[in-house]
Amino acid sequence: MLKPLLEASRYLVLAAVLGALIAAAALLIYGFVDSVVVIMRTLRTGDFSTAGAKAMMYYFIELFDLFLLGTVMLIMALSLYALFIDADLKIPARLQIHTFEDLKVNLMTVIIAVMAVTFLGQVMSWDGKSDLLSVGVAVALVIAALNVFVWIAKSSKK
Repeated sequence: MLKPLLEASRYLVLAAVLGALIAAAALLIYGFVDSVVVIMRTLRTGDFSTAGAKAMMYYFIELFDLFLLGTVMLIMALSLYALFIDADLKIPARLQIHTFEDLKVNLMTVIIAVMAVTFLGQVMSWDGKSDLLSVGVAVALVIAALNVFVWIAKSSKK
């Protein structure tokens, strides 16, 4: 009597899949629109100076963070769907997830990239007053720990 209910409970994950898809779409569309707005604003104001280029570069680095987060949400949605609902979902091989370990490794890899891009944004906007070294060391330690996790997870699969 309980078995059919438990077997059907995997469809509860559809709430997370839909939520992640909606979040991914919102982040990616927002990033796209924001990119167009920044480019149009730059063309309209005609600020083609070194300072303007640096400001635009910094802005796009931060914007890339938004795209990465949208990508994470998309990967999470696809992965959860493939793990719980339909293992035959046609997605690129590099995004295929077969276990929770695969999901965690993919997530950690993207988190590492997001952290690196975020820190790069900090470096680009550094005013010389804040303690960038301690932030850099903290980010480096977290990235190192995540890389160790990814390395262990990948080496245990071999």
